[in-house]
Amino acid sequence: MSGRRLGILGGTFDPIHCGHVETAAAAVRVLDLSAVLVVPASVPPHRSEPFASAFHRFAMVAMAVAGRPGWLASDIEVSVPQARSFTVDTLRRFHDRGYRAAELFFILGADAFVEIGTWRDYPGVLDLANFAVVSRPGNAAGHLRGRLPALAGRMVDATAALRAPDRPAIIVIDAPTPDVSSTAVRRRVAEGETVAGMVPPGVLQHIEQHGLYRSDS
Repeated sequence: MSGRRLGILGGTFDPIHCGHVETAAAAVRVLDLSAVLVVPASVPPHRSEPFASAFHRFAMVAMAVAGRPGWLASDIEVSVPQARSFTVDTLRRFHDRGYRAAELFFILGADAFVEIGTWRDYPGVLDLANFAVVSRPGNAAGHLRGRLPALAGRMVDATAALRAPDRPAIIVIDAPTPDVSSTAVRRRVAEGETVAGMVPPGVLQHIEQHGLYRSDS
């Protein structure tokens, strides 16, 4: 990667959906990111084993980023099979590749960030990258200062973050994102309902072609 403002969108992506994609797109727009890596987890630490294999989840991520310049699927976590995927370890791998904390932008929804206190190596993990936190339905990024008062002093808007590019921060991005979840996608597929519009077209095709998430699979 030649760019030095690298967005990293991590998650289980079981499956990746339009909410994930638009969360990253919001960060790209306001932070002028040069590239985005979408990183499916091998074994997520905070939930049960994924329904779809790492192979299928990586394939769906690759489908979701196809046609988006500067967006790439990354196997940095799924290439370590059966290993629990911790954000702190992934960010350290990027540091080992020559990136500085201020050049990395870990993108996530406000619904996930409110659980940051449960993450491995908290609060130290916050020093390894900028955290670009985007509003999700029912979880406005603008409310995070009240919900996480201990971190309020580290929270800035995108304009302030761009003015101080050498200092990692928690960047609050209040932008609309679709009200969709992986749980809802899996449930609808299992019930025989369409998920068109909830997932990118290539992801829909992959789910249908391989019979993922069906009640009889």
